[in-house]
Amino acid sequence: MPSGRVGRVGVAFSGGVDSSLLLALAARSLGVEQVVAVLGVSPSLAADERRGAHDVAAHIGVAVVEVGTHEGDNPAYRRNGPDRCFHCKDELFTRISDEVVAAHRLVAVAYGENADDARRPDRPGARAATNHRVLRPLAEAGLTKADVRALARALGLPNADKPAAPCLASRIPHFTEVDPTRLAQVEAAEHALRAMGFADSRVRHHGEVARIELAPDDLARAVSPGVRDQLVADVTAAGFRFVALDLVGI
Repeated sequence: MPSGRVGRVGVAFSGGVDSSLLLALAARSLGVEQVVAVLGVSPSLAADERRGAHDVAAHIGVAVVEVGTHEGDNPAYRRNGPDRCFHCKDELFTRISDEVVAAHRLVAVAYGENADDARRPDRPGARAATNHRVLRPLAEAGLTKADVRALARALGLPNADKPAAPCLASRIPHFTEVDPTRLAQVEAAEHALRAMGFADSRVRHHGEVARIELAPDDLARAVSPGVRDQLVADVTAAGFRFVALDLVGI
């Protein structure tokens, strides 16, 4: 990554373990004053994730710059095809270029793609990064997801073992429109599940049906007396009519 003597570096930051490790390594290499954590904020970012990202950045000692993204204004994003992630990342990187780079004197922007990500064919967000010349130091260093978690533990990052948390839009099936109402329903239902102690959980939006994915070890508790009734009440309160438990789990 660029030397701190020639300018500051922005890290596209989500609060996940990949971007957190990248942020921590950049801060250690360049100094915390030479690094900015750029957090994209839109209805697809859960409030819990937003707060968690700020907590991790504070632990590292790096300032967070929030940038509002408006991918929901793009019909191609709302259409929710396989290229949805491209349109989301393209919007984020465009906003960073337009609103953050000059204001914070950034000489480079990087994001947390790891080597496992780089080998997958279904990463349209990587195309957006290439278009905007966004760096991917973890992937270029050959760091896999396992390497990332090991390094995050070694650095004492509080989210080293945090389960993956894709954006809320990922819970909506392809070609079902992404809209604020569906995103809010998913967010409310997942917040309720976390409050019940289901840390690794996802709610898939199938119209009136919420399909709940949990860690396999949590399935028995989810249907235990008392817990099941509370789970159903909380998820239906989020706006769903029916609640289904996916027996495969996450």
